[in-house]
Amino acid sequence: MWQDFADYILNEIGSKEVKIAEIGIGKFNKVSEELSKMDNITLIKTDINPNDDNIIKDDITNPDIRLYEDVDIIYSIRPPSELQPHIINLALKINSQLIIKPLTNEDLNSGRTKMKLKNYKKASFYVLR
Repeated sequence: MWQDFADYILNEIGSKEVKIAEIGIGKFNKVSEELSKMDNITLIKTDINPNDDNIIKDDITNPDIRLYEDVDIIYSIRPPSELQPHIINLALKINSQLIIKPLTNEDLNSGRTKMKLKNYKKASFYVLR
C-alpha cells in the first residue's frame, strides 16, 4: 500500500521539478524514502518532535510559512484528526496540492473544505487540488 501511495505522488508529478513537504512524519519514513530517490523532488519533512536531523521542527498549528514557500504538494500520513484542519489551512494558504492518508476507518476532519477520496491501487487517501 505504501508503495502505491508513493507511486501516486510520483505519477502526479512526472518529471517536473517539484517541492514536496511531508507534515508530521514521526518515525514512519517509507514514503519519504521512495520520494527522496528522485532527482526532481526537493523533499522537506516536518514534525513537532523531530527524531533525526533530517526532520525540521515545526508546529502545524502555528506553522512557519517560510518553510513551505514554493511547496507544490503537501502530504501527511495518519495525522491526528485535530491536526487535519491545520494541514488543510496551510495547503490552502500556500496554494498547494494536498494529500492526507488518515488512519484506516477514520473520517477526515476537513470542516467545510471538500476533499476527494482517491483509491489508487491498494492505497486510499484524500486529495485537495
